[in-house]
Amino acid sequence: MRNVWTIARRELKSYFATPMAYVLLAMFAVIFGYFSFSAVAFFADYSSRAQMGMGMPAMNIDRFVIQPTLGNFTIILLFLSPMVTMRLFAEENRSGTIELLLTSPVRDFEIILGKWIATMLLFTAMLAISLLDLAVLFVLSTPDWRALLAGYLGLLLMGGTLFALGAFFSSLTKNQIVAGAVTFGCFLLLWVLDWVNAYSTSTIGKVCQYLAIAPHFQQFAKGVIELKDIVYFLSAIGLGLFLTKRSLESLRWRT
Repeated sequence: MRNVWTIARRELKSYFATPMAYVLLAMFAVIFGYFSFSAVAFFADYSSRAQMGMGMPAMNIDRFVIQPTLGNFTIILLFLSPMVTMRLFAEENRSGTIELLLTSPVRDFEIILGKWIATMLLFTAMLAISLLDLAVLFVLSTPDWRALLAGYLGLLLMGGTLFALGAFFSSLTKNQIVAGAVTFGCFLLLWVLDWVNAYSTSTIGKVCQYLAIAPHFQQFAKGVIELKDIVYFLSAIGLGLFLTKRSLESLRWRT
């Protein structure tokens, strides 16, 4: 594990050695802050009108604030995750440092796992920022902290999935822009894949619905933790890391 943490620290330092990490975190803070503020402001205004007897039914803060806000988080993640992963191996390939990594006394899986952990640590910073925004909910009302915890577990698993798959796409090219574009295209496809089920009830429609990433997160956002959703995310993470390992093995033979 020492080699894994060495690679992770090296990768994390490379993020913060440039403005990249700061820009990503700032962008996330502004966008997520706007989404969370809008949801809380709407809930507060609606609740005040309901208390004034304007004939409006009471709103549940978990359903009308937390779930939409966590859903907005995943949309932000859809756009930002390719920016995080596109440089993981593409920059190493472009600069030639990948040869040093592959010839060093470090196993391929240790390199991959270290880089993936670095992306997850950066993602943890995003989660911490979002928690600061959602802390205001406990001032305005009494949300179900267990449902919120389940939602964040889903975000953690979803982020791990996207970063693992993004690492694979980054290992296929030397160009960061190409890696980012391909990663975003594939993530967007995973996002909308369940639309097939809207007009097709065949086996293909059901398979597409299962492969889509959004339906599996929706259960977590509702505060429901199901084994099939955990298995889906863990399997996707394992697949992404395995494909990245195979890609590095192929690159090792070519160098």
